[in-house]
Amino acid sequence: MNKHPSYENVIAIFTGTLFAAVGLFLLQQSHLLTGGTAGLALLVSHFVPISLGGLYFILNCPFYLMAWFQMGKRFALSSILCGGLVSVMVDALPHLITIEVLNPVFAAVFGGLLLGVGMLILFRHHTSLGGFNVLVLFLQHKFGISAGKIQLAIDSMILITSCLFISPELLILSIVGVIMINMVLAINYKPERYTATLQLKK
Repeated sequence: MNKHPSYENVIAIFTGTLFAAVGLFLLQQSHLLTGGTAGLALLVSHFVPISLGGLYFILNCPFYLMAWFQMGKRFALSSILCGGLVSVMVDALPHLITIEVLNPVFAAVFGGLLLGVGMLILFRHHTSLGGFNVLVLFLQHKFGISAGKIQLAIDSMILITSCLFISPELLILSIVGVIMINMVLAINYKPERYTATLQLKK
């Protein structure tokens, strides 16, 4: 059962989604990719006239259905809320922030760390950004497999596919960003440490 007071959950959802949106924005500005549905959205955004936020939400929809049937309505609804907030924020950020100089190495490291911390905050408050996060959380709580390790495997497959579309330099920096994300999750997300745990449906 989620033991966090409601006001803590509200603050955590806003903070986690904002961190994730800024991290995704930095990667986008440097033409870098990442793993998960965010990485797929970044990749597809180069080929279709749909905003990054719109693509991100569309790609997440199948996983919201999985969350609804496998992890409960409350978790599913909160994940839809978080995914929707990130979609809106990442499309709004170009109108709020102008970046004249952005070192791609900095974008990879800091963007990856922001995404990882944002996801970590949401995980600790019994929610997620949707997408592969749902699958990762389900497998960790069901079988005890590390969330960071599962996410790293999924992200690696996406980046291997992406090598067909981006330069080797951008691919290497994208991998750095993915490592940052999964380092945060692997080191910091240990469900047994917290009083708030995920209740899977029978």
